[in-house]
Amino acid sequence: MNDFPAPHMVDAGGVSLAVYEMDGDPARTHPPVVFIHGWPEIGYSWKNQLPAFAEAGFRAIAIDLKGFGRSDAPKDPALYDAAHMTNDFAALLVALAIDKAIFCGHDWGGALVWSMGQLHPERVAGLIGLCTPLRPRAPVPPLGIIEKRFGPKHYFIQFQQRDAPETLFETDLDRFFHLMFRKPAPKDKWASLVPHVYDLPGRFKDGPAPSKSEGIIPEADIQVYIEAYKRSGFHGGINLYRNVDQNWRLTEGRNEEVRAPSLWIGAELDLFLPPESSDGMEQLVPDLEKHIIANCGHWMMWEKPDAANTLMLDWLKRRFSI
Repeated sequence: MNDFPAPHMVDAGGVSLAVYEMDGDPARTHPPVVFIHGWPEIGYSWKNQLPAFAEAGFRAIAIDLKGFGRSDAPKDPALYDAAHMTNDFAALLVALAIDKAIFCGHDWGGALVWSMGQLHPERVAGLIGLCTPLRPRAPVPPLGIIEKRFGPKHYFIQFQQRDAPETLFETDLDRFFHLMFRKPAPKDKWASLVPHVYDLPGRFKDGPAPSKSEGIIPEADIQVYIEAYKRSGFHGGINLYRNVDQNWRLTEGRNEEVRAPSLWIGAELDLFLPPESSDGMEQLVPDLEKHIIANCGHWMMWEKPDAANTLMLDWLKRRFSI
């Protein structure tokens, strides 16, 4: 695992979370940065960020989300909605004696940090979303929209079936992670890939063997993921998808605006969260700065770590007077 820190376990309100820290701010002169990973990831996904942020003078903290890696992984899907997950983050800050933090999230982690800004604003000094924008509340439950637009084989829809997706993916972890962490497709190929590209279980079962030459994560790092998922299984991450409509219900009548200083960074070649999905985001996040990294796909922290780190650290130094 190179220089990635060893975990220490923290009781976050009755949930034991694995926490990985590199402390570049022992004097506690500014808010720490808490990194929230997505799916199918783990705290190790921030391997290329923690050293850079610590060197820049920040206390950099990554976690394995509940359900992932070394953290507790309860089976009950109800424990994985946005309210429960952000409550974990707030309890983590209490346990670490942190008043406010800057939360940085990617993929599902991005969705959760925007929810953190809405549900626990008193704990948020700033927010960074990688790839995942904050969108206005849909007029109807989102899963119905997704199924109507992309069909029943979209992975969001297939993931609603209890136990089946995780049981499938656990049959071959090496195949799964080489399938997921691949170079992005060029934009001129996108139209031919949709909607089949969204059938992750089908591609896993019936698609060609993924080429390791197309990978964007070194083999040694892939093995870290494999060992982590041998320990945790897949149910925690897939339970996040089982709460898509519940998260929508939770937003009814809620003020969706995020007041914290915020940064959003998109990836030009992100087929799953294309940059245009952030259009109009300023209506919900008034204090927002946006950037797009060229020639980069969804796995930004691995594909273009230096570009992502430069944008994030530049924003942090300007906004937090570092």
